Amino acid sequence: MFKRIFLIVLDSVGIGEKEDSKLFNDVGVNTFKHAIEKTNNTYPNLKKMGMFNLIANKNEEANAYHLKLDEISNGKDTLTGHLEMMGIVTERPFKTFMNGFPDEIIKKIEEISGRKVIGNCVASGTEIIKELGDRQMKTGELIVYTSADSVLQIAAHEDIIPLEELYRICSEIREFTKKEEYKIGRIIARPYVGSNGNFTRTANRHDYALNPVHSTALDKLKENGYSVISIGKIADVFNNCGITKSIKTQDNLDGILKIIEIEKEEFKGLCFANLNDFDSKYGHRRDPIGYGNALKEFDDYLDKIIDNLKEDDLLMITADHGNDPTYIGTDHTREYTPLIIYSKRFKNPKKLDTIKCFDVIGNTILDNFKLSKENSILDNLK
Repeated sequence: MFKRIFLIVLDSVGIGEKEDSKLFNDVGVNTFKHAIEKTNNTYPNLKKMGMFNLIANKNEEANAYHLKLDEISNGKDTLTGHLEMMGIVTERPFKTFMNGFPDEIIKKIEEISGRKVIGNCVASGTEIIKELGDRQMKTGELIVYTSADSVLQIAAHEDIIPLEELYRICSEIREFTKKEEYKIGRIIARPYVGSNGNFTRTANRHDYALNPVHSTALDKLKENGYSVISIGKIADVFNNCGITKSIKTQDNLDGILKIIEIEKEEFKGLCFANLNDFDSKYGHRRDPIGYGNALKEFDDYLDKIIDNLKEDDLLMITADHGNDPTYIGTDHTREYTPLIIYSKRFKNPKKLDTIKCFDVIGNTILDNFKLSKENSILDNLK
């Protein structure tokens, strides 16, 4: 049994189209492959762990077990992917609002906040702040927007609407949008600072997700006395259910450094981290060079993460969906995801067959702590 498991989600780092990708209008996508092709970077640590075997259908020697995961949930977003990892398959996708939110939702937001709503469209967060940020500062209105995901996002300047007020508004919106007729996956507070022409979104983002529909692997760990340490947006994604400690991050590098800090602490259980910049800064903005450089940054620190692992630690690296920065539009892409599993104990790691359903991750973690034997691959890791 491993005493500590570190699970790192490289948010949106998919590794190629699935058989059903055409149903999601995602033909020919491959986030990892297309991002690294646009740079002259090398990725020696990811290559050493077998990541390149997964995109090139090779079986070169690796120092970690590596395989493809095939999502079965009906969706391609953060919430769906993370929930499936921990044992919840989403059969009916959360609602999206590609034409903006209906009048009844907008009126309710205005009633809750006492402020007018502007925007109400599908938009890039940085672009809509560039377009409406100056007006929002002058009027105190709320910038409401969405995306191809099931999200309702509210942007407001921190000097105009204090964080506490923005969080209260989003929390109350979360309550009324729990109704079945709305079923919005996440309400997201998106504060920003700066002046016209130079606005910057801050790290004070806060997500208000729906509670998982039933117990997850995280809940089972917590109920049995194990630590469940969240780094990044994990706690927000699971609405704090099953979390024992939550650590916020500023960006990918901050998240990586916090993982390394936690490695130096004593605990028994799971450290679950999400590195979100791949998705939010580079995937949605269709910036393949930025994406490739962010992957290089992770690769540069990967050996440090490995060096800090103890003999009884297990490292798992995966993704929740794709977001090919070379593809059309700005939406996530339906892809296979990688699962890389590393321990200093492993004698002969190799490539494993593709596994259907992300829940193999949570189930393997539960098996390690002797809480379940269902759908685990722990016995294959030697």
